[in-house]
Amino acid sequence: MRLKSVKGLIALGIVKGLITLGVFLFFSVFSECGAAAELGGPSEIINEEYTFEKLNPDEVTTEWDDSYLFSSREDALKEFEALKKKPQEINETFRPEFEYLSGPVLLDYLNAEKEFSKSLEVLYAYAYTQLSKNVSDPFFASLLTDSQDLLTEYGKANSFTVVKLTSLDKDEWDRLFSEEPKLEEYRPYLEAKYMRFADHRAMNESQAIYLADLDNQRMKLETEALSEITNNVTMAGNITLENGEEYSVNSQSYFTLLSTDQNRENRKKCYEKRFYHLKNESDSMASLYSRKAQLDDLTGTQLNHTDFYDYTLYGLYLNRTQIDDMNTVFKERKGVFEDYNEFRRNKLGIDTLRPYDLFLQLTDQPGKNYEYVDALQEIQKSYSRMDPCFNEIFLMMATGNFIDVYPDPEHGKQPGGYTYGLCSLKSPALVFLNYNGIISDQKTLTHELGHGINFYLMGNSVDYLYCSGPLYELEIPSTFNEELFVDHMIQNSDKDTAVNALSQHIGEYQNYFTRQPMITEFEYQAHQLCAENGTASGADLNAIWTNLSKEYRSESVEYYIEDSAEDSAEWAYINHIYLTNNYYTFNYAVSKAITLSLFKQYREDPETFNKNYIAYLSAGSTMPPEEKLKKYFGIEINRQLFEDAMDVVELRIQELNELEKKANTPESDSAVESLNIYSGSFWVNEYNNK
Repeated sequence: MRLKSVKGLIALGIVKGLITLGVFLFFSVFSECGAAAELGGPSEIINEEYTFEKLNPDEVTTEWDDSYLFSSREDALKEFEALKKKPQEINETFRPEFEYLSGPVLLDYLNAEKEFSKSLEVLYAYAYTQLSKNVSDPFFASLLTDSQDLLTEYGKANSFTVVKLTSLDKDEWDRLFSEEPKLEEYRPYLEAKYMRFADHRAMNESQAIYLADLDNQRMKLETEALSEITNNVTMAGNITLENGEEYSVNSQSYFTLLSTDQNRENRKKCYEKRFYHLKNESDSMASLYSRKAQLDDLTGTQLNHTDFYDYTLYGLYLNRTQIDDMNTVFKERKGVFEDYNEFRRNKLGIDTLRPYDLFLQLTDQPGKNYEYVDALQEIQKSYSRMDPCFNEIFLMMATGNFIDVYPDPEHGKQPGGYTYGLCSLKSPALVFLNYNGIISDQKTLTHELGHGINFYLMGNSVDYLYCSGPLYELEIPSTFNEELFVDHMIQNSDKDTAVNALSQHIGEYQNYFTRQPMITEFEYQAHQLCAENGTASGADLNAIWTNLSKEYRSESVEYYIEDSAEDSAEWAYINHIYLTNNYYTFNYAVSKAITLSLFKQYREDPETFNKNYIAYLSAGSTMPPEEKLKKYFGIEINRQLFEDAMDVVELRIQELNELEKKANTPESDSAVESLNIYSGSFWVNEYNNK
C-alpha cells in the first residue's frame, strides 16, 4: 500500500513532502479529457454506457519483466557510471550562470534537472524493485546504495540552486518571469518548491550539504530496516497445529492462517508465537528507530520547523488542527464499531473476541482460495461504471508483466505491497504484491491498481515533473477502488460471499480510522521520547504502543495474552514507520474519509463524477492539493469530513446487518436482489438522512 518515486529526492534542497519521497508542484493548462483521450477504443463487456475489452485469461502475467528498464545488470551499471558524471556537469554549467540569474537560464536549469531526474528514476526503480524480490541480493543492495549516494551527491553539487532560489524576493521572481515567458508554465511549481519555503530553507550551501548527508543516512536506515523486517522481525518460527503439522509463521503465513483457519487454537498459537517474537525483536528495532528519529527531527529543525512532524504536515499542505480534529473524531466515535464487533462475535459463536479472531473470514469456507485470474476478472467488472480508460489501463497492467504477484519469503521477497510509478517512461506502474488468494488479497490488488491507474493518467496527461501529489491525495484512487470492488461483490455475489466481503471491508474501516492514525501518534510520541532521552528501548516503545492502543481500540476485544498489563511490540514490523517519509499512515485515514465523500457523489451522479474524477487524477500536482479537491468535488479537509466518514461506517454496518438477515431467508440467492443497494435507495438516501 505504499507508493514509491524518486524524483522528490532529486529535488532535494531537502524540501520533500508532496509525493511519497518529495515535493513537486507544477502548472499546466489542463484539459478535462486528460489521458483518456490518448487511449484506444473499447470493445466487448457491455454496461449501460460503455463497452470494454474483456480480459483474456491466457494473456495474464504474474511476474515483472524489467527488461524495458535495463536488458542486463551490466547495462544498469553502465547507466550508473554515466549518471555519476551529471551532478558535476550540471554544477559546472549552471553555477556561474546563477551568479546573475536570468529567466532563460532558470528554464534551462529546470529542463536539465528534469532529464537527470527521469534517468535516475529508471535506475532507482530497477534497483529498488529488484531488491524487493530478494532483500539479500548483493548486486541490487549495492546498486540501491549507490543510487542513494548519487542522489545525495546531486543534492550537494547543486545545493547552490536551492539556496539561491529560496532566497529570492517577489521583485526578483517577477523579473525572472518577465525575462522568460515560458517560465509561466512552471510558476506554481516554483512557488511550491522555492517561494513557499522561504522561511524553511537552507541558509547556505554548507547547510544544504549537511542536510543532504542527513537524508542519505535516513535512506540507508530505511533500507536496513526493511531488510531486518523481512529477514528477522517477521520470521517468528514454527508452531505445531492441532493436526500435528508444523507451520512456519512469517509475514505472509501469519495473516493467511488468521484469515482462513477455523480452528481457534491454531489461530491463538500463531498469534502468540508472533506476539512474543516481536517483543524479542523490539530492542534491536528500537535502536534502529531511535537513530532514525533523531535524524528525522534534526532535519526538521534545521529547516526551521518545530520537528519532523511539523515538517511533514507543511509539505502535505496540512496543519496540526486538521489532524488533531481527525484523531479526536475517530477516538470519540470508535464505539460505532461495537455493533460490527458484536456481529463478528455472534457470527463466530464465541463469548469474547480476541485479536486472533479479528481476521477470520466470516464465511462457511474461510479458506476458500480465489485464483489470481478470477480476482482480476472480478476487479475488471467492478470498473464497469467507470470511464473506459480505467479498463484500458487495467488490461495493460494485468497482461504486460507489470505486476509481481506471489509471495516468496523463503527467497527473500519482502512482505507487503506497493506501487512504483514510472511516469518518466509514460509506462504503467510496477505493482508489488504478495497474493495468497484470500478476499483481502483481492482488495489489495485493486488498491494497488488504483495507484497504477493514477500514475498512468498523470504520466500521459501532464509534464513528468507534474506527476506527484500529497500522500493522502495519491491514496484516494486506491481506496476508491476498494469501494468499487466491495459494491461489485455485494451486487453480484451470493449472500454468504456478500456478507463476508462487506464484513471484511468494515474491518478495514476500523483499520483505516483507528489503527492508521494511532501509528502516526505512536511515531510522534516515540520521536519525542528519543528527542528527550537520546534513545528509546524496546520496552519504552512497547509501552507507548500499548497505551495509545487503549485510546483507539474496541472495548469488546480482549487484546492481551494472560497478563492484561503485557505490552505489545506490534509496532516493530510496520514498514511505514521506518520510511524516509515517515508519518505516513495517517494519510490513509485522510484519504479514506475523502473517498467516502467521493463515493457518495459517484452513487448520485456517475456521469458527472467520472468526468471530474478523471480530470482530478490526471491533473497531478498542477495546483495546490486543497484547491484541486475543492475545484473538482467541493470537498474540504475539516472535522465535518471525518464526522461524515463515520456516518458512512454506521450505514455500512447497518447494510451488513440487513444483508445477514436476508442471508438467513430463502427468498433470493443474490444479495442485491435482497437489498436494493446499487440503485442507491439504501446507501445514498440513508446517507442523506444522516
